[in-house]
Amino acid sequence: MVRVSNGVFVTINCLSLLFGLSIIAYSGFIHFHRDHPSECEKVLQTPLLITGIFITFVSIMGLVGSCCRVNIVLILYLIVMFFLIVGMIVFTLFVFAVTNKGAGKAVSGQGFSEYKLGDYSNWLRNHFVNGKNWNQIRSCLVEAQVCRSLGNNIDDVKVIEKVEDFYKKNLSPVQSGCCKPPSECGFKYKNATFWISPPDQQRQKVDNTDCGEWSNHQNTLCYNCNSCKGGVLANIRKKWRNLALFNIVVILVTIIVYFVGCRAGRNNRDHIFKYRV
Repeated sequence: MVRVSNGVFVTINCLSLLFGLSIIAYSGFIHFHRDHPSECEKVLQTPLLITGIFITFVSIMGLVGSCCRVNIVLILYLIVMFFLIVGMIVFTLFVFAVTNKGAGKAVSGQGFSEYKLGDYSNWLRNHFVNGKNWNQIRSCLVEAQVCRSLGNNIDDVKVIEKVEDFYKKNLSPVQSGCCKPPSECGFKYKNATFWISPPDQQRQKVDNTDCGEWSNHQNTLCYNCNSCKGGVLANIRKKWRNLALFNIVVILVTIIVYFVGCRAGRNNRDHIFKYRV
């Protein structure tokens, strides 16, 4: 039983050590081997590096504490793991709280939904789509060319698509909010990313500031629209709720690792006591 628990503990920490080192390596790859890293990659670089260093450090603590039978290190490892478990539980509850609001509204006769910024929690709006944070996200969307896939291209030749076919498409929240003007604005379809503006008198009757934000310039489109921000938040909300569900599994696994670590610590004490006697 002693060997089994210690073996399991060492194996888990070896795997987590490799995982941490791979994260650090990828962060270094972005920094040193990309001549012009994208804005999205720059945003990810620091969090990836910090996460990789943390996982690597904790894994080494576990390995040193178990393999070298250094009980004080193993105790520190268990303290870190305890606070990690508490932190993940708090984070998971927080994610469910801030993503509780928000859902797209289906448009009659169309295969996609449209999204309003006001439907989402204040925390999500303040931390993702306000100020410089939105400028970074907007740059990512432009660089990723999220709207390009809406057009039908065969050997780089544009194929004209009927408006009925476009409205049947199952657009993602980001594509629905950022790649076309809101339906209520009354724009006339020409192709997936080119729309003809209605007369000013007709547009002024619609109480939606996004109608004036639309541009047929491919780097502008509706990236400055509230509907685009709403689509991004809809995507974030979906990803975060999936993350929260995944986090529950991670918490359960971490709790198992914690108890295996406690068992390894007890084995260390028994081993030390045995040789002292």
